[in-house]
Amino acid sequence: MELLVANGHDFFSEEKRHTKHDTKLLQDGIPAYQIINTCVYDKYKITKEIIADPFRNTVLQKIQFQHTPTDHLHLYTLLAPHLNNQGDHNSAWVGEYKGVPMLFAQTEGVSLAFACSIDWLKRSVGYVGASDGWTDLNAHKLMNWQFAEAKNGNVALMAEIDISNPTNDIILALSFGRTTEEAANHAMGSLLEGFESAKVAFIHQWEEWFARLDNVGGKYFKISASLLRMHEAKTFPGAIIASLSIPWGDSNEDSDKGGYHLVWPRDLVESAGGFVALNAHESALRIINYLMSTQEAHGSWPQNMWVEGSPYWQGLQMDQTALPILLVDSVLRHEYMDQDKLKRYWPKIKKAISYLVLNGPFTQQDRWEEQSGYSTFTLATEIAGLLAAADLAEQNNEIELAIYCRETADYWNDNVENWTYVEGTFLAKEVGVDGYYIRINPFINERATSLTDKFIELKNHSANSNKVVLTEHVSIDALALVRFGLRSATDPRMLNTIKVIDAKLKMETTDGPCWYRYNNDGYGEHVDGDPYDGTGVGRAWPLLTGELAHFEIAAGNIAGAKNLLNTIEAFSNHGMIPEQIWDKDDIPEKELLFGKHTGSAMPLTWAHAEYIKLCASIKLKKIVDMPKQTQERYLDKETIGLYEVWRFTNPIREIEINKTLRIEVLANAIVTWTNDNWKTTHKTATRDIQIGIFVVDLPLSKEETNGIDFTFYWPDENRWEEKNFLVARKGE
Repeated sequence: MELLVANGHDFFSEEKRHTKHDTKLLQDGIPAYQIINTCVYDKYKITKEIIADPFRNTVLQKIQFQHTPTDHLHLYTLLAPHLNNQGDHNSAWVGEYKGVPMLFAQTEGVSLAFACSIDWLKRSVGYVGASDGWTDLNAHKLMNWQFAEAKNGNVALMAEIDISNPTNDIILALSFGRTTEEAANHAMGSLLEGFESAKVAFIHQWEEWFARLDNVGGKYFKISASLLRMHEAKTFPGAIIASLSIPWGDSNEDSDKGGYHLVWPRDLVESAGGFVALNAHESALRIINYLMSTQEAHGSWPQNMWVEGSPYWQGLQMDQTALPILLVDSVLRHEYMDQDKLKRYWPKIKKAISYLVLNGPFTQQDRWEEQSGYSTFTLATEIAGLLAAADLAEQNNEIELAIYCRETADYWNDNVENWTYVEGTFLAKEVGVDGYYIRINPFINERATSLTDKFIELKNHSANSNKVVLTEHVSIDALALVRFGLRSATDPRMLNTIKVIDAKLKMETTDGPCWYRYNNDGYGEHVDGDPYDGTGVGRAWPLLTGELAHFEIAAGNIAGAKNLLNTIEAFSNHGMIPEQIWDKDDIPEKELLFGKHTGSAMPLTWAHAEYIKLCASIKLKKIVDMPKQTQERYLDKETIGLYEVWRFTNPIREIEINKTLRIEVLANAIVTWTNDNWKTTHKTATRDIQIGIFVVDLPLSKEETNGIDFTFYWPDENRWEEKNFLVARKGE
C-alpha cells in the first residue's frame, strides 16, 4: 500500500519511488513507526505514523499531507492485495459496510476491508497493468476510471482522499477477516476507537512486556526481542515463522507459496532460546506446547510447516528432532516448567527419543536442508539431545531408557571424528594443518578418512558446476561441537578446523568479518546480482558471525566476541538483521551494497535469536545455551563410551578390544553367537528398551582373536536369519 500524488495535467509522483525516506521507531524496540517521505521535486511531504490496532486485525496509519495549495495536488491511495500468499486469484470491489464507503478484496476465505476517516472522493478497482489506478493516474495524471469490480486476478484498489481541509489528519484502516463483514467490522471499530487511543494502548502493552524481560545488553536487543515476538502467530500460540519477508520476493511467483512464512522447528527452537535468554518464560513455554501439538505420529517434526502444523516440504532433519528435547531440558533447568506439565509432555518426548535413536545419527538432510549424511551440527544436537533425554527419562522413572540414551550418546560422540574428521588432504596442506572436520559424510558405512577419492553433488548449482571433492568441502557447522559442549575450544582438531574455516569461509568488510555457510554455496544472488532462482552464489550470513563469537566466548575471548557483536549490529538495517549480506562491489541499481543486506530474508528470526543469545553470553561470560550434560560428561569427565554398535543399517566390521559389542535390532530376537569360530555357541535373548529397539551386549575378551560371529532367530516369526555376521577384533 502506498500513496500517489498528481496534479491533473503534468505531474505524477509515486511515494515509494519519488520521495526521500526517513524512518524511525516512535519508541525504542516498539514496532510503531514514523515515516517522513519528502518529494524529490519538493512539491509535498508525507508524514505517517503506523501501528497495529492492539484489539483488532487492523493496520492503522495516521497521515499528514503537506503541500502548496497553488500546486493543485490530489492525493490517492493504492493498495495491491496479495491475500492468502498469492497475488493472483484475488477479487476486489467497491462497496459499503453499514453505510460507510469502503474498498474490499477477497480470496479463499481471507478478506480485506480498506476504510478512511475522511470521505473518499473517488474509488475504483482494476487489474494490475491494465485497468488499475496506477495505470490510470500514470497516463492521465488524474483519476478518470471508476470500476466497481475486478474478479479473480492480480488486482489493485484505488481511492482519492479529500484533502480540502489541511487541518484534518487522515486515518487509514486496513483490516482483515475470514469474511468481508468481519474485516469491515474491524476497520469500522478501529476508526471509531481512534488512532491515538489505539497507539497509547499499543505502546503500553509493549512497554509492559519489555518490563518483564532481562536486559541482556546490546544496541538492538529490544528490537530483536520485539521481532521474535511479532513473528508469533496470534491464533496458534507458539508458532513463530522464519520471517515475515519473502527472500527475493520481487522475483518470485505465486508458485512459491511458502517463502519463509512457515515454521521451521529448528528456527523455532532457536527463537525459544532467545526468549529463554531474555527470561521470557511464557513465550518459551508457548513454543514448547506448540511443538508438542505439531509432532508427527512417529516422533519427528516436519521439515517445515504451516502454522496449524501441516507439513510443507517433506524432508527429515534429525537436528529438528533433537532440538525440541534440548529445549524442554533448558526450560526445566530454568525452572519454567512444572512436573505436571512435563508428565503430560513425556509421551511426546519419548516418541522423539525413539525416532532419534531409530534413525540417527545419520540425517536425511543437514541443517541447511540440502545434504544427507553425518553432519557435525546434527551430530552435536543429537548427542546433546540424548543426554538431555536421559535426564528426562530419569525424572519419569524410566531408568533403563536413561542408561541406554547415555550409552548411545557416548558411542555417537566417540565416532564423531571417524565420521567427519580428515587428515593429510590437499586442503590441509594448503592451510598448514594436520586435519579438519568436513561438512558432510554421505556414506553411512564409510569413515571420513576413506573418502579422499569421492565427490559430492551440491544443491543450488547447475549440473555442470555442482561437484566438489568431498574431503575438501568444509562448513561452519563444526563450531557446533564446541557450542553444544562436545569438544573444547582448545581442542587441536577444533583449532585446525577454525584455521580452515577462516581460510575458506571468512570475508572481511569495513565493519568486521562475516562467514559463508560452506565453500561453493549456491544459495544467493547470481554473480551479476540477479535474484537467486534455484541457482546462484551463496553470500555471507551475519548469524554465523554470532556463532564465531560464541566460539570466542568458549575460548575465553570476551573482547573478541564483543567486537563481533558490534559487527552484527553494523550489518543490520536499522536493527533488522538480514539472512545474508552482499560480498562484492556495489550494484546500486539492484540495491546491493557491500556489507549490507541482499535480497534474502530480512529480518530473519533465527539471526535475531542468535544476536540475543550472544548479548546474554557476553554479559554472563559463558555460552548461555550450552547444555550442562555435555559439559559435565565430555569436557569435565572426558567420558569414553563402552560400546560399539552393530545394526543391519550399519553393520560395523571391527571392534576395539576394550569395547563391548552391542547388537541392536527392531524386533525381539535370540542371538546365537560364538567367539571361537563356532567351536562353542551361546544364545542370548535381546532385551526391550521400550522405544522400538531390542539390544544384546556381547563383551569381547582379551583372549579372543577372531572377534564374534553371530546370527539371529526371530521367535515371533519362528524363523532363522539364515546368514552369519562377523565383527572382527580391530587389527585382525
